[in-house]
Amino acid sequence: MKLALVSDIHANLEALTATLDDIAWRGADRIVCLGDIVGYNTRPAECIALLRRADALCVAGNHDLAVCGRMPSKNFPATAARAIAWTHRHLSWDDLLFLAGLPLKAHVERGLVAVHGALHPQTECATVRLDSDERRLQSFYALIADPSRARIGAFGHTHQVGIYEFRRGGAVALQGEQTIKLRDDAYYLINPGSVGQPRSKDKRASYMVLDVAQRTVTVHRVTYDAAAAWAATRQAGLAPTLAFVPGPVRGAIGGGLRALRLDRPIRGLASYLGL
Repeated sequence: MKLALVSDIHANLEALTATLDDIAWRGADRIVCLGDIVGYNTRPAECIALLRRADALCVAGNHDLAVCGRMPSKNFPATAARAIAWTHRHLSWDDLLFLAGLPLKAHVERGLVAVHGALHPQTECATVRLDSDERRLQSFYALIADPSRARIGAFGHTHQVGIYEFRRGGAVALQGEQTIKLRDDAYYLINPGSVGQPRSKDKRASYMVLDVAQRTVTVHRVTYDAAAAWAATRQAGLAPTLAFVPGPVRGAIGGGLRALRLDRPIRGLASYLGL
């Protein structure tokens, strides 16, 4: 059994189409989507249709929950909230019902738990970001306690590829993008990165193939027409206000503003500017 794990598509049709083509070429028995099908970009309906046509098993991401009304958008950054409102207006009632019906967690056959953000807590798990050792450790404990006895937890939300191993009381990050052999006596948290909005130096779409029988996980990168997707996003008015500033520079500026503990109006302005 080979499972193709995708996440954080964010209505990027060009990226999803290229990724699904690559999955079909390599071969997989099932596609598992770890949430955030929609948000940020302009082709949400088409992305939902592709995943439904592929009979993908999907869990809900925080953007999916906000678009269908299961989560308020008031705590999202301004750019994300603007895209959430736009997406809600451009989806059919059937698409909104599809998003509303997505589970927060899914148990996939043969020992895999799929979630968008984290395996903990039991509520609001779609918004927790596993971007620290402490949070990953909490999700490892939740995985170990899961009644399914699964040893692999798949998550998204960070938009960055990651493979983490827990054994003998400690967790380590496994490096490299080659095929990694999973141990029988360990637990794993794996993140396939993002199809539609990677937040690493490598801007190609990424996904993982988990070979359940061979107990291996492999990261794959896919090139797509990013310029076409970005042009549509800008034309729809969904791009960050300072989109012309390179992402790393925006991140550094935003981090500096947050570090200064500025008052709420300035923080709100930073959010509006996409920082």
